[in-house]
Amino acid sequence: MKMKILSTLLALSLFLISGCGGGGGGSANTNPGNPSTVSGFVQKGPFINGTSITIYELQENLLPSGKSFDSQINDNSGKFSLNNVSFSSKYVKLKADGFYFNEILGDTSASQLILYALSDMTGKDAINVNLLSHLEKDRLEYLVEQGKTFTEAKKQAQKEILNIFSISKDTMGDSETLDISSDGDDNAILLAISVILQGYRTTSELSELLANIATDIRTDGVLDSSSLGTQLINDAKLINLSNIRTNLANRYNELGLAATIPNFEKYINNFITNTNYVFTKNIQYPQNGPNGPNILFGMEDLTILATVPASIFGPGSYYDLAADLPLGTSLRIIMRLDSGSPWGLNVISNWDYSLWNSVGQIFTSIESGKSCSLRLDLFQDSSFTVEYYENNSVTPIRTKRITVIPAPTYNISGTVTGGSSALSGVTVTLTGAFITTTDSNGFYSFTGLHNGTYTITPEKTNYSFAPPSLTVEISGGDKIAQYFTATSSLP
Repeated sequence: MKMKILSTLLALSLFLISGCGGGGGGSANTNPGNPSTVSGFVQKGPFINGTSITIYELQENLLPSGKSFDSQINDNSGKFSLNNVSFSSKYVKLKADGFYFNEILGDTSASQLILYALSDMTGKDAINVNLLSHLEKDRLEYLVEQGKTFTEAKKQAQKEILNIFSISKDTMGDSETLDISSDGDDNAILLAISVILQGYRTTSELSELLANIATDIRTDGVLDSSSLGTQLINDAKLINLSNIRTNLANRYNELGLAATIPNFEKYINNFITNTNYVFTKNIQYPQNGPNGPNILFGMEDLTILATVPASIFGPGSYYDLAADLPLGTSLRIIMRLDSGSPWGLNVISNWDYSLWNSVGQIFTSIESGKSCSLRLDLFQDSSFTVEYYENNSVTPIRTKRITVIPAPTYNISGTVTGGSSALSGVTVTLTGAFITTTDSNGFYSFTGLHNGTYTITPEKTNYSFAPPSLTVEISGGDKIAQYFTATSSLP
């Protein structure tokens, strides 16, 4: 009997000791009623000082228990800590609402972003909130509704999201344990996905994209919308990976924090190579720019007419070097002179250009998300080659040869009569610049004229003319039979 009592007491003691454990050293004590600390980081890039944090206790079915705790981030590292909180359940939902460091632009976001994380606190040293934890939330909740355990739903939701980004990984840490400032493949995957989702979007555009993806994948775990996939690949191909790494390293250095930025580039390049989503964010070359026909339009070699300078006869006929650049794109154009005279430049917008070096000239776009244009004066009997370098390409994506031929010219002619006979010696002026005199047949002419509007005025002492002047327009052809009748003022 005595031995039986001792055995019972020993078993009870062991049970009580095991019940007081913290789940393997985790920061969240999952034993009912025991105070605990919940801490972690909120990262897009790191969220900044003042970000609000709310932690909600959840029941096993992930419905709220009614218990919640509030705190906020108190520095710019994204770190938060909620002390002396107690839970009756091991399941929690974290909500973060604040501004964040945009690693693409290297600056603080213009508006606030809300992110969530669902977690089983057991055995976790920290619970982080990030884009991966946020994206899996709605899918995870749906899977639990369908009868999956939390652990099963968590793994499946994460795997399905990774698949959107062409990532396959058999073993992966829980999303809320990942950290973009630490080394390792799992952390690199988080950062790569964060970068692709951010792209060149505003915070509101990012929030809308996250919501649309979460809605799309909620019931089947597959991103069915091709347009959403296109948004992802469009920015993945255009973001500057080197700048992102530098921006993050500088940010953590400014904060005085040791950080090892993981090899996120590997997973972005893998996505670009393997995704089936269609890239559509191409640079456009309009047929006409603000200054005239665009020599960059089309794929074929061109034979074009020489520039007709502006004059008193008309506005001139120029060419343009025009391109419309989507946000994130860049363009470099190299023009190489093959023969003849070089081109002239004027009215330059959003182009930087090198000095003429006797062989050619380089034109580089200044700002993406805008149009580039400049006026080109092209001279007859010259030819040159145009090379296109898009988005930092080291070899031209295309080339074209342009040959410039003389622009055609036209004639204006007519006669002046006095009564029933031709009148010679009449001075005829063409818009004040060209002057001729009628011959013995009363005939006059002007040659070598380009398209434009001209005024013809006859003049001779002691004569008046009907009409006093004529206005004619040349548009691809001669103007003949421009008649005047003279009346003498002599008695």
